[in-house]
Amino acid sequence: MNNTKGEQDLNLVIAGHVDHGKSTIIGRMLADTDSLPEGKLEQVKETCRKNSKPFEYAFLLDALKDEQAQGITIDSARVFFQTDMRQYIILDAPGHIEFLKNMVTGAARAEAALLVIDASEGVRENSRRHGYMLSMLGIKQIAVVVNKMDLVDYDQDTYKQIVAEYTDFLAEIGLEAETFIPVSGMLGDNVAAQSDKMDWYHGQTVLEQLDSFENEALPHNKPFRMPVQDVYKFTKGGDDRRIVAGTVEAGEMNVGDEVVFYPSGKKSTVKSIEGFKEDKQHKVKVGKATGFTLDEQIYITRGELAARADEAEPRVSARIKANLFWLARQDLVKDKVYYLKVGTAKVKARLQKINRVIDASNLNQDENKEKIERHDVAEVVFKLDRAMAFDLAGEIEETSRFVIVDEFEIAGGGIISEALEDEQSWVREKVMRRNYKWEQSLISREERAEKYNQKSTLILITGEEDVGKKPTAKALEKRLFNDGKVVYFLGIGNLLYGVDADIKNGDNNNQEEHLRRLAEVSHLMLDAGAILIVTAVELTQANLELIKTTVNPQQIETVWLGDRITTDLEFDLHIPEFTSEDQVSAQIKGLLQDRGIIFRPW
Repeated sequence: MNNTKGEQDLNLVIAGHVDHGKSTIIGRMLADTDSLPEGKLEQVKETCRKNSKPFEYAFLLDALKDEQAQGITIDSARVFFQTDMRQYIILDAPGHIEFLKNMVTGAARAEAALLVIDASEGVRENSRRHGYMLSMLGIKQIAVVVNKMDLVDYDQDTYKQIVAEYTDFLAEIGLEAETFIPVSGMLGDNVAAQSDKMDWYHGQTVLEQLDSFENEALPHNKPFRMPVQDVYKFTKGGDDRRIVAGTVEAGEMNVGDEVVFYPSGKKSTVKSIEGFKEDKQHKVKVGKATGFTLDEQIYITRGELAARADEAEPRVSARIKANLFWLARQDLVKDKVYYLKVGTAKVKARLQKINRVIDASNLNQDENKEKIERHDVAEVVFKLDRAMAFDLAGEIEETSRFVIVDEFEIAGGGIISEALEDEQSWVREKVMRRNYKWEQSLISREERAEKYNQKSTLILITGEEDVGKKPTAKALEKRLFNDGKVVYFLGIGNLLYGVDADIKNGDNNNQEEHLRRLAEVSHLMLDAGAILIVTAVELTQANLELIKTTVNPQQIETVWLGDRITTDLEFDLHIPEFTSEDQVSAQIKGLLQDRGIIFRPW
């Protein structure tokens, strides 16, 4: 069988409460459609006979997974089977971390779902939870399989009771099942062939229902979106291309289009569209992994979102309102740092507010909870450590989904419902306008770094008054200058009585504008390739966030000098004691070497 997805193939998710027979249904469909590797069915039956175990169709799926673990037969997160109409790709069920990760990151786009309910047990908690999760992820084509009808003697009243109860639940969350199919996965009733044991049922079999699902149209007609996966630079044989690579999640792009990268707001024009061993292309469409070059070389990084300048912009913010499904055993709590991932972007995030928590198994709401527990669904506000670009649920699904990572594991996920104002919104608007209008030099950032043998960086030295910040900064400037570096110490007084001369000094209401101008001057110095050293008294995290809105956060190093830490600043280096300017400046130089900003000769 061909294990790649064609345009008419359908991604299917099979969900349901544990032990309600999902694996049996999958095994039965694999067998009844002749989609198993040759001899696999007989092999599993013989293994059961030797071990004196009754054969179950669920064992077929286990056998395939055993082969999969050895790298044989099937893809690591998928099972394939086919009917006369098309091939089906079965994704991991909701509730499984892998499924959530695949859905949210776009590795798999589920187009339809079978939700399995055990006729003998009825609607259970996970039946409701998984239904809610399908609703959150925007899966509208759903059929409910009422399994194990043989255990209730094919009783129509039992079937009707489940239909009524689950239909009411789905209606509360805005879903409607296309059909409810009574089956016995073990015996094959109504899976591939009509059963003669339920003459009261006149609907389709499971396979007929699958063939009636429609393929989800890719978002061709939506604004162009491509999360930047990486930027590749070529040097061999005089090739100086820089290729921006990623997968087109929506819309299309043409050679000659002006593209804008968010959240930075930097822009350029598409010079060429590149593909591996492909003819030259003039257009690239949704679903395609691609690369393109630009007329003007601009510095962009993984995590930016490419959009066309002539189409609707994505949202940009450092605060978002979201609907979240929590799957981790540890609670989601405030004041803990998590990672939030949308597409290729990954930022630190804190839970700022819980608007309401919904128990997905019964839809009860609680507006007073202070934490989010496993299997809770919640409407929340996240504060991000820097702005990111995204779209809203209902606009472009592919760039509105996110996952939350805790301790290197995916702990939950959901959809972004609103971009909220944040403290840096006013600065970000100015920065994006500046980047959009920026006159690009013929000398790239990389060329300056290679020429000067350093990476341009802003070094912020802060702490209480009179702890040796200025002597340290000046000594560091002298040390780096003597090493041949392009370096400059910017005294705050130079700024206050020059660039900031029109702002009333000492007025706290003007502090943000002082910091914005400092950041803009820093941005200019860094664009010129310099290492800039700045001192300031007791910088806060909010101060740093404002500076990071203007200056690339990857080009900032913060040092706290002095024993007493008096603010919430998250610094890179703490030097508790000012011994001498020479010793302290040497420690900071060591930080720059460790970070690869300047060369360490050993």
